[in-house]
Amino acid sequence: MDKWRIIPFERCDSFENMAIDEAIFRVNRQGEMPPTLRFYGWKKPAVSLGYFQNAEEEINCEYCRDRGIDIVRRPTGGKAVLHGDDLTYSLVAREDNQLFSSDVVETYRIISGCIIRGLEESGVEAKMVEEGRVGDGSSEAFCFAATYKNELLADGRKICGSAQVRARGVFLQHGSLLMDFDPLAVCAAIITKNAAIEIEKLKASVSSVRKSIRDNIGIDILCRNIAAGFEEILNVRLTEGKLSPEEETLRDSLLESKYSSDRWNMKGRGIKSEH
Repeated sequence: MDKWRIIPFERCDSFENMAIDEAIFRVNRQGEMPPTLRFYGWKKPAVSLGYFQNAEEEINCEYCRDRGIDIVRRPTGGKAVLHGDDLTYSLVAREDNQLFSSDVVETYRIISGCIIRGLEESGVEAKMVEEGRVGDGSSEAFCFAATYKNELLADGRKICGSAQVRARGVFLQHGSLLMDFDPLAVCAAIITKNAAIEIEKLKASVSSVRKSIRDNIGIDILCRNIAAGFEEILNVRLTEGKLSPEEETLRDSLLESKYSSDRWNMKGRGIKSEH
């Protein structure tokens, strides 16, 4: 049975969250760390941008600044996510791990299956999108406006959005599982063509954990159930751990030189970044 490291749930600010994920990803590429599952939250609201997005064209930056909403660029692709009351996970592992695949979509399927099992145990009935892209082209800047093959639905509506990056034989996948959902806040922070129409569309196409179950569920219980889903589906053992000294050093360096920089968060590829 493979042994993995699990880093327990912790709330950090947006910039540290991304620095931690990238530090784990990069140190793992040296072949020194086991697969790592991490759960985290956000100390304050934040918009995370996909690696290739244009901040000025797709995010209402003035609105975010006026309301103290952080804007941070992820190392992964995909579209923007408004974080606040959501549970975020990240998983870092090698592509040649026998439990995964060199195919990105297949890796989504495997990870989604584990999350589904954890959601089932939590009282949320979820399933995977079976075919391609589902969406009407609206809110193109927003991650939850469309679903892709092997992403998660609850009651036919998207409940979790994920993104991935691969380099040197290692992948990082992280995603946001919505605990609650406020379409008005999303359409204020992320640029839309017609906010009133978009709000109604999002109400019809996006779900959340608390919308799917009657009883309130704590983040700690949800994390425990999802972790158990990984152990059951993949036949692995998760052992609680923390960042290694190398990861801590790299986290601090990335936080100072990259994720705390408006140049990186707003311009992205305009500065040098190792991938």
